[in-house]
Amino acid sequence: MSSTRFIYGFHAVTAKLRHDPDAVKEILIDADRQDARARDLLKHAELQSVKVVMTDSKRLDGMLPGARHQGVVARVVGGRQVAHLDDVLDTLDEPAFLLVLDGITDPRNLGACLRVADAAGVHAVVAPKDRAAGLTEVAMKTASGAAETVPYVMVTNLARTLRELKERDIWVVGTAGEAQDDLYTAQWPVATAWVLGAEGEGMRRLTRETCDQLVRIPMHGSVESLNVSVAAGVCLYEARRRRG
Repeated sequence: MSSTRFIYGFHAVTAKLRHDPDAVKEILIDADRQDARARDLLKHAELQSVKVVMTDSKRLDGMLPGARHQGVVARVVGGRQVAHLDDVLDTLDEPAFLLVLDGITDPRNLGACLRVADAAGVHAVVAPKDRAAGLTEVAMKTASGAAETVPYVMVTNLARTLRELKERDIWVVGTAGEAQDDLYTAQWPVATAWVLGAEGEGMRRLTRETCDQLVRIPMHGSVESLNVSVAAGVCLYEARRRRG
């Protein structure tokens, strides 16, 4: 029997309706929401013949205590589709563009990274199964719908996965504050996997040693590092700019 779970927030629910409407069994909306976002969501639900239940905020608060649901919750069946990296790479018709997260355990950071990855056009986000945040409700809410559109691949051995990417001619670029190469002057091939570690700790030793190249983001102020999602945005958009 398929499991049932809830997703919430306008971005997440709308993205699910657009990309996997068959999984959405019903949508609960705060009856006091009469704004354009609510009307747009209702329109999508009607087009997909999804049941809509008008309710009140107290019921939604009771369903998801502490969650910022924005007045919309969807009941969906099945877990998030498990992505396999080979499946993602085998279907690409352009050079690979990946984000690899090493040691990111905060679900909010993961969600923010997924959102950045989606915006930059990344094909998949890769993380190890150990020392990594899972796709919790907090992560999915922070991702604002990107958790439904960007494959999140969790692997058993990250260093081995990076070596397999290199065998596919994907250049592995790690980020480190002490790297000699500057992000804006360094050169790299088009097919890339960008590896970022947690703020402060950075990448693990074996991950760092497996990278083809290390680059640093120039810091011109007093702070020594950036939050991982901010650093991801800087690196991915520079890589996207060069991809054309």
